[in-house]
Amino acid sequence: MKRLPFLLLTALIVVSCKSKEKEVTEEAEDTAANTEVMTEETEEPQWMVLFDGTSTEQWRGYMQDDIYPEWTIEGDALAFTPGEEGGKNIITKEKFRNFKLSMEWKVSEGGNSGIFWAVVEDERFPEAYQTGPEIQVLDNERHPDAKVAGGTHTAGALYDMIKPKVDATNPAGEWNLCEITVDYANNYGSVTMNGEKIVEFPVTGPKWDAMVAGSKFADWEGFAMSEEGHIGLQDHSDKVWYRNIKIQVLE
Repeated sequence: MKRLPFLLLTALIVVSCKSKEKEVTEEAEDTAANTEVMTEETEEPQWMVLFDGTSTEQWRGYMQDDIYPEWTIEGDALAFTPGEEGGKNIITKEKFRNFKLSMEWKVSEGGNSGIFWAVVEDERFPEAYQTGPEIQVLDNERHPDAKVAGGTHTAGALYDMIKPKVDATNPAGEWNLCEITVDYANNYGSVTMNGEKIVEFPVTGPKWDAMVAGSKFADWEGFAMSEEGHIGLQDHSDKVWYRNIKIQVLE
């Protein structure tokens, strides 16, 4: 009869230990899960807004202190309306090296424009395209550039160097979501159009040099002269709109 309390006490101790062990295990799992979430959030680069539909504060004219008056806000879009003089390209005030750039664009019928990176301001180069490689913005259906240069002048192309794998663009007057990655740290560049990756390319080294050598830029003194520079939007004398412009800075 005296053994009953002892056995009861032993059972209670075992149950208590297992309960504490379960609590410790659950707490460790929760901690690990929270750590994983925090790690994922920490590792994801933050988006920097370059244009949100309300202000052109992040932009200015190439070789200018202020933005050109041809670039205005229409609704939620940054719109370019060509004037009597050309060359009204705009650039970001900040410089970037490794990044993922996201924006939507639409172009007028028969329209042409472009998105530059690594633009260097220098009095020797009056145009942004003289130093900055370009991703083409184009009405593929109507603009004559779409029919030349083996497809390397079509929308989404690495201009005059690599043509898109497919034409993933929407018609003139409709928005296109364009994402451009330029990563010198990993020697990688790409263009995704409306969710489909259409162009991939190296951004430095022998393969890049070979692409440049086979293009119209082969003898251009300043072309791709720097791995860091401004993002640019082109005045090609056609109406064009951009919106929801944002950038992630990569390590």
